[in-house]
Amino acid sequence: MKLLLDTHTALWWINEQDRFSPQVKAIMLNEEHRFFFSIASAWEIAIKVSIGKLAIDGGIRAFFSRLENSPISLLSLTQQHLEIVETLPFLHHDPFDRLLIATAKAESMTILTADGNIHKYDVPTL
Repeated sequence: MKLLLDTHTALWWINEQDRFSPQVKAIMLNEEHRFFFSIASAWEIAIKVSIGKLAIDGGIRAFFSRLENSPISLLSLTQQHLEIVETLPFLHHDPFDRLLIATAKAESMTILTADGNIHKYDVPTL
């Protein structure tokens, strides 16, 4: 399974893995699954750090360093992702989450999230 981490689940992976359910922890340990983190989520983290809504020792640079030492691959944005954003129903107003939904649809991924608004879309979630 290809899993796209929502911003908060990537932060949990790096800092608070105890927040995951036993089911998700088992998936995380299964080497058959591939994990991805969108550059859009990195942008969201950088914004939140810059305005004081999120504290990360060492900022986004340190976050990327921790990400490099994990089994999570960084995923770039494509034109196709943006074209899907344009066609999504406006059920969720967070632009970063809308981009993650579009990315998951384009790349046939399941989104690992605790955000109930993402579940409103026709996209697999865990």
